[in-house]
Amino acid sequence: MTRFILALTVAVLSMMPVPLSAQELNQLSEAEKAAGFELLFDGQTLDGWQQKGNWKIQAGAIDRAEKGGDITYKTKVVPDDFELRFDWRVGKHSNSGVYYRPGQYEYQVLDNAHPKYGANPRTSAAALYFCMPPSKDVTRPVGEWNEGRIVCQGTVIQHWLNGVKVVDFDYTDPKWSGEVDLLKVRGANLAKRGAYLNLQDHGDPVAYRNLKLRVIPKDEKLDRTPITPAVISEAALQAEKEYVDKAKAKQK
Repeated sequence: MTRFILALTVAVLSMMPVPLSAQELNQLSEAEKAAGFELLFDGQTLDGWQQKGNWKIQAGAIDRAEKGGDITYKTKVVPDDFELRFDWRVGKHSNSGVYYRPGQYEYQVLDNAHPKYGANPRTSAAALYFCMPPSKDVTRPVGEWNEGRIVCQGTVIQHWLNGVKVVDFDYTDPKWSGEVDLLKVRGANLAKRGAYLNLQDHGDPVAYRNLKLRVIPKDEKLDRTPITPAVISEAALQAEKEYVDKAKAKQK
């Protein structure tokens, strides 16, 4: 029996994923090189990134070590049409985000399991913050790495999470006018381009790695398979309305 248990334990352990070393992370595959991706973080230095010293490199990741503000990739602005790939990891109750265009374009990064901001799907993980909710929650448990992906071509915006497309909309489509109006409340102008990539410090533990960016050709066909945004509860809609009414009152 003892030998059987030992053999079973070895077999189970052999099937478990082996964590990647820092040397294996933050590398471009041959396919990514062929597609035109460039590496924004090499896992060893923060060259090209601007911050106030509160972000550190830990085990091949950009880790928010303490409060102090966001970290911004200042080498070049984000292209108009692009694909960004990145891994993200949060702690319990953590909130952060990836800003990639002017006008409040934010890929929300959040602990959905213990949220302070996730009661409304519009502000849950992988949402276009306070605009378009993801179709489903496919986040991994706190402490595990998630694979994020942002695809923008013209007026089409897609957010992917762990291999699943969870946001896909064209902001000029009239059916999304209500969602677009929500961003306008925050001062957004969706036609603007030319922002620097920004990783948010919201006061919580968060880490990023494997940041890769490429320009999307104008004639490239995106996966436009229709998806349905998550349903928003009446309570969340009411809280949202109260926020919007207050914001509009301040703008008058």
